[in-house]
Amino acid sequence: MARRRLKGSGGARAAAGRLPRPSGGGRAGPAAPGRAPAAGPPVLRAGHVDADRFERSKRVGWFDFERIRKERVLVVGAGALGNEVVKNLVLSGYRRISLVDMDRVVYSNLNRCVFFSEEDSRRKRLKAEVVASKAGLLDREARIVPYDHRIEELPDGFFGDHDLVLGCLDNIAARLHINARTYPRLIPYVDGATLGTVGKVQVVLPPETPCLECGMNRTHMKVLEKRWSCTGRDVTFFDPKLAAEITTTSVIAAVQVREALKLTSRRHESCIRHMFYYDATRNVCDVLQVDLNPRCPHHGAPEAVE
Repeated sequence: MARRRLKGSGGARAAAGRLPRPSGGGRAGPAAPGRAPAAGPPVLRAGHVDADRFERSKRVGWFDFERIRKERVLVVGAGALGNEVVKNLVLSGYRRISLVDMDRVVYSNLNRCVFFSEEDSRRKRLKAEVVASKAGLLDREARIVPYDHRIEELPDGFFGDHDLVLGCLDNIAARLHINARTYPRLIPYVDGATLGTVGKVQVVLPPETPCLECGMNRTHMKVLEKRWSCTGRDVTFFDPKLAAEITTTSVIAAVQVREALKLTSRRHESCIRHMFYYDATRNVCDVLQVDLNPRCPHHGAPEAVE
């Protein structure tokens, strides 16, 4: 019988009719007349899994994107923490964001604020406007409305227009102002703070958890109006220009937005119930207990406020 050369590595010869059989011992051949070929695995078209902006996020399984798109989120503070929080919110799918900050960009902000540029600092642009403008480029469907006011200047009804509040502030008075207006209205409040390589996140979920004021001590009240980071550490000297850097800010903002996603997706049982504490220098992450203070003015019987 004549032999023919088969294409293969090294020019190896193989006898016709002696090729390897299909795995399973069966003999390859056409399907029987009238019988459909055996069903194989589904075939994905090229690019199919990359056509959806949030396709990878949806693989997490529990994100409720319908709620995320509709949730009305208020972010108070457009500094280092506010930059990171707004960025994370937009990339996570939030489309309705209000951003409050009365400050202007300065050059010393540039080591930790992803949306600020040297040009912004030269022009002394308003922080809220810069963040709203540049974060909007991440997702054209996101609507970020800036307010260049102190949060205390806005009417109390402003809080009721939102479903969730994230605090990115540098003073205790503003934190307590938000706490006092969100708790009676049963609006969840996720407060974040950093100080150098230390940070904390507290989720206030009325009426289930202690509020922000429950965890305040005499030291906090003594410096109520000073602008500094409220991390819960005991300090005796207060300077409004304290240590701040981007890596701690990134961690705390990530935790804040992850808690926001839980709240929006109605996974309240997995939310932080007390205070998440982070210390990068000592490689420590912990949850510190915050007890409900019976003398706190916000814990009578919270009722929805119009």
